This record gives sequence, structure tokens and C-alpha cells, in this order.
Amino acid sequence: MNDSFANQSRPIAGRRAWLGLIAVAGLLGAAPLLLRRVRGESSGPGLSLHARPRALPDLRFADGKGRALHLSDFRGRVVLLNVWATWCPPCRKEMPTLDHLQGTLGGPDFEVVALSIDRDGLALVQGFFKSFGIKNLRLYIDSFDEASASLVGAGVPLTLLIDRDGREIGRKLGPAVWDDAPTLQLIRGAMAVASKPAQAKTR
Repeated sequence: MNDSFANQSRPIAGRRAWLGLIAVAGLLGAAPLLLRRVRGESSGPGLSLHARPRALPDLRFADGKGRALHLSDFRGRVVLLNVWATWCPPCRKEMPTLDHLQGTLGGPDFEVVALSIDRDGLALVQGFFKSFGIKNLRLYIDSFDEASASLVGAGVPLTLLIDRDGREIGRKLGPAVWDDAPTLQLIRGAMAVASKPAQAKTR
């Protein structure tokens, strides 16, 4: 091999090495997605979407007037159930995006249910909403400790996407931006799915 050919081959070998590294990096980056597909799950905006809907307990909690409610009272609409607390910094950070999501899509077909697990109850959450300018979310308190007992063992914030039949179709542990375009698209897609004959109870 002459020196001229050797000098020309070095850049080619270098490019091949870089291409090899890029290919390996691509495979490593795709690994989590492939793993989710093997498990029958896919990734949605801020949520891990389940391959099949999952049953949920019919949680009891109270609204801002102290009235007892059940999760089944929301049947017939899509629900984003966000379990949170005022003492949780990530919860506080994401709350304005949940408020904006409710203001954008909230209505007879969808509601953000921001369920506080604060022990000090209603007055504390009312003060938080006022301080942070939360205007669209309703007040919900885990007065019966049922969400605390059955859902939040791994921590808060915990967010569940629930279909019109009261089944969990996705969840996210940790904070997220809930009012961005991909999330709005995801929730609108869930809203477009027709429910079974059961209707939401009037509140």
C-alpha cells in the first residue's frame, strides 16, 4: 500500500467509525421504546399508556363544599386524576399547567380532578389556589385517606388518565407539563372514544 492510498483511507475509516458509533447510539436510544413494546405499553406525553385499561377502586373524597364524592361520579367523562400536596415542590410547579388544561378542555366530557392529600384540609388548599392564581380547578380533598392508602405509595405527584368507563388507561409518577400540544392531543383522542351506556352522575 502506497502512502497516498493510506492517507486517503484514513478519513474513510474515520467516517466508518463515527457511523458505527451513531448506529450503536441509535440502538441504545431505541431500547426503552422497544422494551415498552415488548411489555405491551407505549409512551404518551408525560404518561405511560397501558396496553389494556385497568380497573380502579371507587375512591371516596370530598369537594370544596365538604360533600362526599366517589370516583364513579365522574363516569361518562375522561378524567385526569392528579394526586398532589401543597408541601410537594414538583406538585406546586405543575399545578398551573393542570389549571390551564382544565381551562382549555374542561367541561362535560373532561375534568382535571386535582386531589389534595394535605392533612390540614380545605383551608390550606384554598389558600394555595389563591396564592398561585388557580382559577379553573375545583377543590378536591382526600378526606377519607383512600387515595393516600391505595395510590400514593410511590410518592406524589401521581397522575392517572381515566377513561369514560372509570378505568385507568395511563399514569405518570412525577411532574409534567400538562397543557402542551401533545398532551392536549392525547386527551382529545381519549375524549373522542365513545363510552358505554353508563352516564356520569349529576353533581
